[in-house]
Amino acid sequence: MNAIKKYVAECIGTFVLVFFACGTAVVTECSVDNLPGYLLTALAFGLVIVAMAYSIGNVSGCHINPAVSIAMLVSGKMTVKDFIGYVVSQFVGAIIGAAALTPFFGTGSGLGANGLYDGKILPSLVIEVILTFVFVLAILGVTSKTENGAVAGLVIGLSLTLVHILGIAFTGTSVNPARSFGPALFVGGDALKNVWVFIVAPLVGGVLAALCYKFLAAKKED
Repeated sequence: MNAIKKYVAECIGTFVLVFFACGTAVVTECSVDNLPGYLLTALAFGLVIVAMAYSIGNVSGCHINPAVSIAMLVSGKMTVKDFIGYVVSQFVGAIIGAAALTPFFGTGSGLGANGLYDGKILPSLVIEVILTFVFVLAILGVTSKTENGAVAGLVIGLSLTLVHILGIAFTGTSVNPARSFGPALFVGGDALKNVWVFIVAPLVGGVLAALCYKFLAAKKED
């Protein structure tokens, strides 16, 4: 039963992320030429994390992102069974979130889907790996001490805002395979064709962050 509650929490959290943050990107017409919309979108992603961290964090840890979950798996902080349950729940939540946005905006709005930087795969992979690495490293650091519990949600939310402030101009910022897959599934076309980039790169970034933090933490203990 506890496992089911965690999975439901992850589903709800990812739904909220896609519905509110991707929805904000559509409402504000987020683009590099629209600074208010750009910054509001970055802030929306961060604020969702803050809200969810302090609401479902005590249930599931508020990963709502397969890249975070894979980092926790590599760090030995979750089982393979829970990892699979979390990822499935996150993808389901993202799909429901995108489905809920579709009647309001239509698939022509893009639903906040990600896109390749300058139409190129390699630069898009690189920037997403870097963005995810920084985001997940911040998560691993702030959650490594129980005394950080009171501020962890805020730090993680601000970290996500930070990577969006830079990353939106490149790919729209994914750093989250589920968040990318949901909108792409409904938008179709190039968004769905290239969504693998926004699944692979964040997962790689998450694994690299976990390995890096393991190394740094071990050095600190020596």
